[in-house]
Order: sequence, then C-alpha cells, then structure tokens
Amino acid sequence: MVGLKPSDVPPTMAVKFLGAGTAACFADLLTFPLDTAKVRLQIQGENPVAQTARLVQYRGVLGTILTMVRTEGLCSPYNGLVAGLQRQMSFASIRIGLYDSVKQVYTPQGTDSSSLTTRILAGCTTGAMAVTCAQPTDVVKVRFQASIHLGSSGSDRKYSGTMDAYRTIAREEGVRGLWKGTLPNIMRNAIVNCAEVVTYDILKEKLLDYHLLTDNFPCHFASAFGAGFCATVVASPVDVVKTRYMNSPPGQYLSPLDCMIKMVAQEGPTAFYKGFTPSFLRLGSWNVVMFVTYEQLKRALMKVQILRESPF
Repeated sequence: MVGLKPSDVPPTMAVKFLGAGTAACFADLLTFPLDTAKVRLQIQGENPVAQTARLVQYRGVLGTILTMVRTEGLCSPYNGLVAGLQRQMSFASIRIGLYDSVKQVYTPQGTDSSSLTTRILAGCTTGAMAVTCAQPTDVVKVRFQASIHLGSSGSDRKYSGTMDAYRTIAREEGVRGLWKGTLPNIMRNAIVNCAEVVTYDILKEKLLDYHLLTDNFPCHFASAFGAGFCATVVASPVDVVKTRYMNSPPGQYLSPLDCMIKMVAQEGPTAFYKGFTPSFLRLGSWNVVMFVTYEQLKRALMKVQILRESPF
C-alpha cells in the first residue's frame, strides 16, 4: 500500500470540499508557469501590444517561460498566482468536492452504481456552479497572465495587485466585466469536468473492479493522467476562445462566437489548438498532483475527524 490506507468511514461532503480546494491550490503552485505559458501562446497573434510593437515572440513551452523570465523577470511565470489560488479554492472545491454528492442526487434510489449519463450530468452541474461562483477570479488570473511587463516602456500591465484588478475591472467595465466570458467558461468547464472528473471516476472504478490495481498511488496516478489527456483534447478549442475573449479590451469582440469566427478567419482552424502542448503538460501534471493529493487529503482529514470524535 502506497500512502494512507482508505478510511472505513466514507469521507464527508465537508472533507471532500476542503480537500479538493486544498489539493487544487497545491497543484496550481507546482504547475502555474505552464498555465501562464499556455495563456501567452493562446493570445499570441491577437495581443495588441505584442502584435503592434513586436516586442516578444513565444516558441514552445520552455521557450515561452524562458522568454518571460529573460524579458519580464524571474517571477513573471507566476503572474496572477494569488487570483489563481483564490480561483482554485472556490472553483475546485465546488466542481470536484461536490461531484460525488451531486452524482448521488442524480442516481436513482436502489441503484448500485451511477450510469455514464448520471456522471456526465453531475459533472456539468458542478462545473456550471463553480464557474458562476468563481468567474471573477478567473478573469483577473487571465488578465495578469496575459499582461506583458517590460518596465516603464512597452508594458500593458495596468493593475498594481489582485484587489486593484477586481476594483479596476469593475470600475472600467462594470460589474459584468468580472463575469466576462462566463458562457464560454461554463461550456469549457462542462467539457473539462466531464472529460476530467468523470474520466477519473470511471478509470479508477474500472481499474479497481477488474483488480488491475489497488486503491493507492499507482491507480490514482494512472486515472489522473488519463483524465488530463482527455480533458486537453476536448477542451482546447473552447479554452482558447475563453482566454482570448476574457483578455480582450471592451469592443474587440461582440461575443464569444464573434471571437471564434475572427480567430478562424484571421489565423485558421489550427488557432483552436494554440498552446496545446502546455495545456496538456499543465492539465496532465495538474490532474496527477491534484487527484493524488486529494485522495490522500481525504484519508488524512477523515483520520483527524475520527480521532477528534473518539472518546480517547
């Protein structure tokens, strides 16, 4: 057995909620530079500052990160980390932490296991709930990651900090600006949740049912890696549109659909898979770290809860 033994008592909703948020924050800390590289590659070709001044060109994941460090400083790959952690604590807690509970609500009474339709419905529900609550944090995160900071000249950074970004966006674009791109983000996260959480759920279940692996680290690792790959393949097109639309100044795009049409017209259909490699590296590694940590945290938190409730 690798890691903590599963608890005899199923984890509570509160344990799953807290464990998912904490595990997601830990995964973000480790993989955030890959996410920033993905955003920069996705907006390359439409960013007014980079396109007009021809300040920087990004090539590949490592090249993007190295270029950012060289031109913007060592901490630049972590632009927007605070908003990213705020996002994960509210976002992952809902879409992952509440998934099992919502799945049980949709599962007919007397049924031993949930059907694929029930799991997909649960994934879509928690994904939509999470986006509705956490969208402002995602908007601020993307703005920070997309901003190019080259000193006094050639900088498009307009926020002094995370809270200033919330205030500035609300003041300049209205409160609705903080929920900019909600529709494509709901679409994206419905897809991501189904390809990520549902895939993890099914892969883990099948690996255990067929006795290929036991409920420990190798099983969690394999299930999470498969979930990350599936999520990247199906979610990349929506992710690119979401990133571009959320980062755009007022008036550049009329709607997410307008953004998608202009992308195809100006850059071709391959634009939908810009940043695919960092997306996969990020989602794959993020899923592995998050789900492995999440499984261990659930077990650790349940042990703490049982010890607190025991008389001795």
